[in-house]
Amino acid sequence: MFWSTTRFRIDLSRPQVMGIVNVTPDSFSDGGQHADAVSAQAHCDQLLAEGADILDIGGESTRPGSSTPSEAQEWARVEPALRHALTLGVPVSVDTSSPLVIRNALDLGVDIVNDVRSLQRPGALEALVQSGVAAGVCLMHMQGEPATMQVAPAYDDVAAEVGAFLAERLTVLRAQGVADERIVLDPGYGFGKTVAHNLDLLRRQRELLALGRPLLVGLSRKSCLGTVTGRPVNQRLVPSVAAALAAVAQGAQVVRVHDVAATVDALKVWQAAGLVR
Repeated sequence: MFWSTTRFRIDLSRPQVMGIVNVTPDSFSDGGQHADAVSAQAHCDQLLAEGADILDIGGESTRPGSSTPSEAQEWARVEPALRHALTLGVPVSVDTSSPLVIRNALDLGVDIVNDVRSLQRPGALEALVQSGVAAGVCLMHMQGEPATMQVAPAYDDVAAEVGAFLAERLTVLRAQGVADERIVLDPGYGFGKTVAHNLDLLRRQRELLALGRPLLVGLSRKSCLGTVTGRPVNQRLVPSVAAALAAVAQGAQVVRVHDVAATVDALKVWQAAGLVR
């Protein structure tokens, strides 16, 4: 299976590692560490050296309780890192819900639009479609908005409801002429879900493959891993790698991670042992 993007046809016959570049002052794990252009560009280089297959650059924190920057502010944060990443010879993803950022990023030649709001913000889908660029797209499930999503998330059947939402968004994009080969789906671990919801969803993640699209999963350093292990966010390397492997075992073809080198090494061992399917 392949993921068709602006410049690349990404081969998903082996799991792809998407390295996270948060160009934000307030992300839950690494807020402020890569907020200036020089450190963001250096982080892109570092993740590539560690074996990242894709770079994902975002300028809006979506941690629980976070506020939304203006579109101009978000673009000012991500533009230098995007311009640099586009010179490195790997697919570049912009992590955004902003119509302005989508338009500007596609004008630059960005390969993928990765939207936690699944192109539901007014003008976001239009920005993608009207660009005329055949970029890749990642549609994610989130219950609520980052500022309030963890207040009281509730589901009768989390896997079924996540699947139904993603199926509906697939239908919407298809109706706008977005080809299936451009689309991957993200269950949205940690976005409007309790620890129990996340674990149930992970156990049943393979059910989402019935939608016919590849799965992109981000569990790296998330609070549910802290609850399970008792580890603070800066000590979640091992839980994060374990979660990435569990996600791949449950059908994920792309894992979005902070700790690229460790994840790449773990996947190499699984691949050598014939455990990656």
